[in-house]
Amino acid sequence: MWRPLSEDVVRVMMRRLVSAGKKIHGVGFIHRDMKPENVLVCPFGELKVCDFGSATRQKPAEKAHEASPVGTLQYNAPELLDGNWYYGPGVDMWVLGCVMAELLSGETLFEAETREEMLDEMSELRDRMTSAAGKLDPECLADLSETGRDVLTGLLAFCPEKRLTAAEALEHPWFKNFKSPWIHDIV
Repeated sequence: MWRPLSEDVVRVMMRRLVSAGKKIHGVGFIHRDMKPENVLVCPFGELKVCDFGSATRQKPAEKAHEASPVGTLQYNAPELLDGNWYYGPGVDMWVLGCVMAELLSGETLFEAETREEMLDEMSELRDRMTSAAGKLDPECLADLSETGRDVLTGLLAFCPEKRLTAAEALEHPWFKNFKSPWIHDIV
């Protein structure tokens, strides 16, 4: 557990990470192991995504990936845990939702150590989102604005077809209507 960051700081960080995702997806790749440990923090707050060892080319929707899904268990999207080899860039966007929740709350979204535990924790998250009218538990992220909550739930959509893409996320008012007076955004 660490100290949660303010919504404005998280917004700047997430804009940079989502922009990196957009660039990666734009050249036809999926990172597949985007997580806090694979983000470098450079001078002046610049963020760089690293460790492309698990990256793969995107496949057409009807074509499965040859290798089994990879990545860190606590950041695997629901479709990967279901054994779906027909995945796309949405797996990276799920991870960015997990990272956003961590930055805001100060703790990891999932603690599971086995696939079964992870499925149980995801089921609990789905229940919390369903019972809160499609939003994350208000107690967990009480200070998050409505537009911030909208981005977070869009990134953590359980159905990959409903999950925000990087381009859609960057067009969201949470990002578009915010100008940081203290950090120059590199997009």
